[in-house]
Amino acid sequence: MTKKTEQKWPIPESVNEIENFMKQRVGLGVSFDLNIRKLKILKKDVHIYSVSGLVDTIYAIQLIKELVDLNNNEKLSTNIGKLIENRLVNQSVQPVENLDELVDKVLSGLIGVVIEGETVAYVVDVRSYPGRSPQEPDTEKVVRGARDGFVENIIMNTALIRRRIRDERLRYEMVRIGERSKTDVAIAYLEDVADPDLLNIIRKELKAIEIDGIPMADKTIEEFVLKQGLNPFPLVRYTERADVAAAHILEGHVVIIVDTSPSVIITPTTYFHHVQHAEEFREAPAMGTFVRWTRFLGVLVSIFLLPLWLLFVLEPSLLPEKLSFIGPSEQTNIPIILQIFLADFGIEFLRIAAIHTPTPLSTAMGLIAAVLIGQIAISVGLFVPEVILYVAVSGIGTFTTPSYELSVANKMGRLLLLLLVAFFHTPGFVIGSTLFFIFMVQTRALNTPYFWPFLPFEPKGFLQIIFRRAIPGSALRPSIVHPRNRYRQPPDQQ
Repeated sequence: MTKKTEQKWPIPESVNEIENFMKQRVGLGVSFDLNIRKLKILKKDVHIYSVSGLVDTIYAIQLIKELVDLNNNEKLSTNIGKLIENRLVNQSVQPVENLDELVDKVLSGLIGVVIEGETVAYVVDVRSYPGRSPQEPDTEKVVRGARDGFVENIIMNTALIRRRIRDERLRYEMVRIGERSKTDVAIAYLEDVADPDLLNIIRKELKAIEIDGIPMADKTIEEFVLKQGLNPFPLVRYTERADVAAAHILEGHVVIIVDTSPSVIITPTTYFHHVQHAEEFREAPAMGTFVRWTRFLGVLVSIFLLPLWLLFVLEPSLLPEKLSFIGPSEQTNIPIILQIFLADFGIEFLRIAAIHTPTPLSTAMGLIAAVLIGQIAISVGLFVPEVILYVAVSGIGTFTTPSYELSVANKMGRLLLLLLVAFFHTPGFVIGSTLFFIFMVQTRALNTPYFWPFLPFEPKGFLQIIFRRAIPGSALRPSIVHPRNRYRQPPDQQ
């Protein structure tokens, strides 16, 4: 499929022709939110186009007043276009020379000003997109730290990052994606740090996207750029925190910001980027390391605890004598593997139900499920108590994973391991764990090894993963991003 060639319609000198174009192609007079304001400025017709709800109405009225005042303060001029351009009191006034660009700008929330007899129109950026103010993301809360998070406005999101990185080498490359949606997408990076090859790959993939629109915003962009297929593990990291995005940009990562989305995409990432959390860097290094180890333990528990327990139930001889108490002490008519799957999917049902349940009711629903359903299921013999215990502990380990996408992928890996253990016992656990590890090692995200720094092994990167080092001691940027400038600090200050 090739991209269609866009026909460029030059700006006609007649404002009536432009109005007819707007009526036929854009829906002027049909769509209630598309507005036209007709003025007579120094005996010349001037039409102003805008979209209700996307422009700052007060500022637009002020611009109209400035133009109307020309009739009282100026004499007739042969260069009325420049005269009007000078009276458009705004920091962003851009001339456009074709109707397609004019329409795109107006539909994006800018004001379009066309003048009788001129082949150039002017667009004024007075956008005021509907949205909410920055607030702390629900999924990335910290005890101490910034409470501002990204919103659905790309202009505000880029400003939140710019506020933290006031470097003249910070770049925002804007592209527009979607034949119909024309969604703004920005690539954020440090010019003297980010890997040029990675930037070229991202630019190429974004420009190759051909689709009507991207209403699902960043997730659609990820699927086009990564072409992930059936691999459930996240190959990019999402964050709604501006400080996290800024920290990764300073490391040499490239961030993709999509308008209408409150989260941004961080590339490239490895498995261990998804188990980091801002809370680790808001505590002392020792405390941050302890929190990190606890989180690692939770991730391991979420994957391997249930398969290991099932293996010990099926083959009690593998247990030392002192641990012989592990395993159900009661007989049941329902196989243990089926009980585990029923309980595991029950927790998943509760999670999905909590998402779709209003907050005041979700707490009550959780209490009912935990106290009544769980207790009754044990009383009637549907589950043995140990199944509920270990499934609950594995569920808690899942919730300790900062990345929601990674937690779901780990759960899928756990379920596959459970099936292998149920059918093949010890060989199933060994082979399944080995295949799981090999799969992770072979996975690559934008030519980045997913299991770095373990494979390929890099001692410095390994220590950075295991221990939360103090910022003054982290003089080098991670080698995995191939930074053009490896030093966070000038070499003479290290």
